[in-house]
Amino acid sequence: MRILVIGAGGIGGYFGAQLARAGFDVAFVARGAHLAALREHGLRIEGTLAPLHLPQVAADDDPARFARADVVMFCTKLWDVEAAAQRLAPALASDSLVIPFQNGVESHLILRRVLGEARVAGGVAQISATIKAPGVIEQSGPYARLRVGAFLPAQHARVQAFADACKRAGIDVEVVDDVERALWEKFVFLNAVSGLTCLTRQPIGVVRADPDIRPVLVAAIEEAVAVARARGVRLAEDIVAATLKIVDWLPAQMRASMLHDLTRGNRLEAPWLAGAVARMAREAGLAAPVNAAIYAALKPYVDGAR
Repeated sequence: MRILVIGAGGIGGYFGAQLARAGFDVAFVARGAHLAALREHGLRIEGTLAPLHLPQVAADDDPARFARADVVMFCTKLWDVEAAAQRLAPALASDSLVIPFQNGVESHLILRRVLGEARVAGGVAQISATIKAPGVIEQSGPYARLRVGAFLPAQHARVQAFADACKRAGIDVEVVDDVERALWEKFVFLNAVSGLTCLTRQPIGVVRADPDIRPVLVAAIEEAVAVARARGVRLAEDIVAATLKIVDWLPAQMRASMLHDLTRGNRLEAPWLAGAVARMAREAGLAAPVNAAIYAALKPYVDGAR
């Protein structure tokens, strides 16, 4: 199986490296100093679960320079989805399957519009990982999981083949029947955790333990759940309690990737997280004051350091 990773950051770099170590033909699309380091020194994964060093990796800034991939792991930041999809389109074979592993719940809609519905399946990455330095991915926390699913019946076999490849690489992966639900299950959790850790500039341990901050976290979750249900997503009745259980299980020092971006002066995905909840709530005639306030407070930092 030929696998192309678009965006060799925390998600694409970590899981792509595991697949490459297992012997699969993996190529990475990156840019800037990260790309230069991949070409010169290879890819290094540091962390608690599966550290490794690949001295040589196939890396370029143009996906068209690689052979047509069977599966594309689409892992860019959310602001780059459409532009990256336009660059990817000429490099796809007629039967290539693109699986986005990103935050938010709308990237697959953009990809389906640009690349065609038949080519785009669904994916969820559950991992805490970031680019520590050019060519180096740092994974933290006790888990690194993928959930994948088909939007169309014709995609099932290819989704299962990718999951089988991940299992051979030692990746914790699950094929789900309702990938839209899986996307929202992650979103209601990640949106609240990202928003509150960024707003407070504190790890999750501080956020969940403070008697004044925790109710805000809960409200952010509840607003996202209400939006999901208004859009017809079949979330479990106990989704809020289940999400809080995960929040309370996380290592106390866990920081969302958006907090790392904020402290480094990088661009933020807030428009597609809290901003998206606020926008979709308005479209559904709902109120989402907590997410609207989170987005408003982070908006001056959305474009990175000024």
